[in-house]
Amino acid sequence: MEAIKISNELDLQKAFHIRKEVFVEEQGVPLDDEFDAFDTLDDQCEHILVNYEEQPVGTGRLRFVDGVGKLERICILKPYRNYGLGKIIIQKLEEIAAEKGGARVKLHGQTQAEGFYQKLGYHTSSDVFMEDGIPHVLMVKELSIK
Repeated sequence: MEAIKISNELDLQKAFHIRKEVFVEEQGVPLDDEFDAFDTLDDQCEHILVNYEEQPVGTGRLRFVDGVGKLERICILKPYRNYGLGKIIIQKLEEIAAEKGGARVKLHGQTQAEGFYQKLGYHTSSDVFMEDGIPHVLMVKELSIK
């Protein structure tokens, strides 16, 4: 299992395939809502890809909003969800945020995953809100400075 920073178009397309399968096909998010202006290989975002037995199975991205790292588009293909890959994705995105000088990160977590994020040190800081027809909460975490 490894998480890598995406640096080429081929790996970015692998991440898009995973996102489409999880968010669009499985969860019913409209295709036009899933992909946006931040889905590029430039300085706006960092995208990561997680491989399991050399197969791309998970992804996530990080961008900074008002100086806070925002973890986004975190997903894992359904057959690979009980292998600890979610934790690897979060840790890699937090590591990238810290490398870029971020002291705090946030995410919009689906309520069904709220407990998972809490185990990783995130605190719920909003009421439930709807995003793409799915209930979410805002969650935040202070990063330890090394």
